[in-house]
Amino acid sequence: MNLARESIELLEQAARILWFEGTKHGLRDREWMALRFLSRANRFSRTPSALASYVGTTRGTASFIIGELERLGYLERKRSATDKRSVTLSVTQQGKKFLVRDPVNVLVEAVAVLDDDVKIRFRDTFRHVLDQSDAAEQRHHTDVCKRCIFLREDRITTDNKTTVEFSCRLFRAPIAEAEVDLLCTSFEHHRQ
Repeated sequence: MNLARESIELLEQAARILWFEGTKHGLRDREWMALRFLSRANRFSRTPSALASYVGTTRGTASFIIGELERLGYLERKRSATDKRSVTLSVTQQGKKFLVRDPVNVLVEAVAVLDDDVKIRFRDTFRHVLDQSDAAEQRHHTDVCKRCIFLREDRITTDNKTTVEFSCRLFRAPIAEAEVDLLCTSFEHHRQ
């Protein structure tokens, strides 16, 4: 028995929950993927280009997905305050409430009941597989800022009190502590 192949075959079967024909609760699989991603993306990745990259589609298809999610009231588009040519995408309150119907929740619930050590190994195993496939394909996957090579962490001590400030070296911008756990399409992991 080839355990590696068997594992990928099981992953393939689980993926059927993510990629499906038709609609579930009124959305197609890529629309679900977009809504899910935008609800967890950092501010640098909530753009049409980043969404197209994450979903693995063209900008035109991403624009269609954005338009559909806007029409349904799940997403809003705002002009960037710093660059009037670009827009920022945000999931609305209605969209956040709708995410409880996400078909992927059945997988999340199946993993949630596992012991914490098993969940960590499960997550880290998938990260390892993605890291290895990225190296082989010369590409980068999306991941959280706190694992990114571009994240800078500065410890500042004043009056015997230490605070931590984060910034992104790629975007040359400060990052709030809450943002280090959000997804970024410009993620690049540390090379070992």
